[in-house]
Amino acid sequence: MRVLIAEDDVLLRQGLVLLLETEGFEVAGAARDIDEFWTLFRQRRPDVAVLDVRLPPGFRREGLEAATRLRAEIPGFPVLVLSAHVEDGYAAELLADSQGIGYLLKDRIGDVAEFADALGRVARGGVALDPEVVSHLLAGPSRDDPLGSLSPRETQVLGLMAEGHGNTRIRELLGLSAPAVGKHIGSIFAKLGLTQEGSGHRRVQAVLAYLRSGTRPEAPSA
Repeated sequence: MRVLIAEDDVLLRQGLVLLLETEGFEVAGAARDIDEFWTLFRQRRPDVAVLDVRLPPGFRREGLEAATRLRAEIPGFPVLVLSAHVEDGYAAELLADSQGIGYLLKDRIGDVAEFADALGRVARGGVALDPEVVSHLLAGPSRDDPLGSLSPRETQVLGLMAEGHGNTRIRELLGLSAPAVGKHIGSIFAKLGLTQEGSGHRRVQAVLAYLRSGTRPEAPSA
């Protein structure tokens, strides 16, 4: 799997290269600004991109705009965006098409296994959301919806689902049995008015669509 990185901080950029190569990824290039990113992308055609939200020359939204442009030109192209802080506006834009997309805080890079797992999940068409982003979504403005009816444990399970974790990982993280996880997920979907059809990122997309819009999404197809 060939990864193209765009990060202006030289130490973080070099650290990402070393981290990914150690975890078995092939680094196709590491750009210091948005112009170099596009040059390397055209030359080397990577399988997935890792972009800082803010890049030279403007340090505004260059990385996010590049991610949006990439996915417009190549639908579904996997992109993992890194940010120093939780910025809800950026998260909302990325989640407009929640497939093969990731939004992580840079602090998470220190957990090598988790970061590599998130990148791999995104590259396979899944979702990788930072837990703090999920917390912001779950703690958004109140409305008349079933989220308030979720138990504390169901809220935990929903948060992990939104981060892109499967049932097995949820069971490991929460120390639950497989039947207990299934029961909680069944209850969550019932309370949100969703079916349990589909799996993996399809269920995540349905949950995130509900959280984003405040309306009931269409049930995911099998």
